[in-house]
Amino acid sequence: MKRLFLTVGLALAVGVSTAAQTEAAKAKKQKTNKADTAYVFTDVQLVPVSPIDNQSSSSTCWSFAGTGLLESEMLRQGKDTVNLSEMWIVRHTYLDKAIKYARTHGASSFSPGGNTHDVMTILRTHGAVPQEAYEGLRYSRDSIHRHGELDAVLSKYMQAVITAPNRTLSPVWQDGLNGILDAYLGSCPEKFTYKGKEYTPESFARAMGLNADDFVSFTSYTHHPFYTRFAVEIPDNWAWETSANVPVDELIAIIDTALANGYAVNWSADVSEKGFRYNEGFAIIPVDKPEQMTGSDMARWTGLTAEQLSRMSSKITGPMPEKTITQEMRQEAFDNYETTDDHGMVIVGTARDQWGNKFYKVKNSWGERGKYKGFFYVSEPYVRYKTMNIMVHRNAVPKAIADKFSNL
Repeated sequence: MKRLFLTVGLALAVGVSTAAQTEAAKAKKQKTNKADTAYVFTDVQLVPVSPIDNQSSSSTCWSFAGTGLLESEMLRQGKDTVNLSEMWIVRHTYLDKAIKYARTHGASSFSPGGNTHDVMTILRTHGAVPQEAYEGLRYSRDSIHRHGELDAVLSKYMQAVITAPNRTLSPVWQDGLNGILDAYLGSCPEKFTYKGKEYTPESFARAMGLNADDFVSFTSYTHHPFYTRFAVEIPDNWAWETSANVPVDELIAIIDTALANGYAVNWSADVSEKGFRYNEGFAIIPVDKPEQMTGSDMARWTGLTAEQLSRMSSKITGPMPEKTITQEMRQEAFDNYETTDDHGMVIVGTARDQWGNKFYKVKNSWGERGKYKGFFYVSEPYVRYKTMNIMVHRNAVPKAIADKFSNL
């Protein structure tokens, strides 16, 4: 009987030990393979947003992002959904850009790229029009923006202008440029009818409640004093428009406050990071060394080896530890060309992943592509690290931050 009890006891002990080892192994595997589980996002807060557009083969994300911001603003005001013409903005911006290019003897940028400031400039000087009043597709056979030929022609034309082969600029060179733009994009209407009512571009903007002076740009870099304005030194900021400079914590506070009060946020950022996985629907800044983990994130992932982190960061599929971003990291990445002005988008909400991590929901302009059909989710560390500048309605800026500026 004793032997039986001993045998049974040993069996139970072995069973319990084996079960415990199995559970421990399972827990360890679950811990080290969290990245094998796809992200699951839950929207927390969303602002009004217009339908997804497609910039297609054109480097005009800045115009799509800027008009997307304005479209959300009209919805916030309770107006109907309006699809604004992005090419109206592009058409007028090209002329302004060419004039500066000529005046600087070719030293300024003349490329398809731009900044959301350009959208506000054209809104202020030329108004706005709906898509049906100016599609900008005169050259297109399939209603898709393909600007390769247009951009090449404009570049060659401006090169010819600034070389001044007649020793002086022709008094009609702007007429020639306008002729090219009219041929490819179409001539600009002075009046148009929208929903049975006649407008000029200026009266349409007023009727839609759009005022360029309502919007302000913010950035966050230490090579200029905080709470002053400066022109972010990037090629696409060809017009040298200025942004208000704040610490990165306050930049995040502005975004959060805007979204909490129903305002969309224009977001210009670098999208060349390995953690930018648009087709999978997310963008993160993964760590690849244990010492890069800090704070609450470190507690969750403690125990992962450098090899495990490296393996996870090379095949990101789901939640994994992210770097803690500092002001110094932002500045170093900008100074070393690691952060570049790649893309303009619109932040339209906040979300959480299955581990409770904070993300922002972003509207893109690449058509209804990717896992979320034109939208994706970007982590707060990514926004902290890779944001070039944002633009928001000035009423969305926390008063404590706005009061720190003399000329906001």
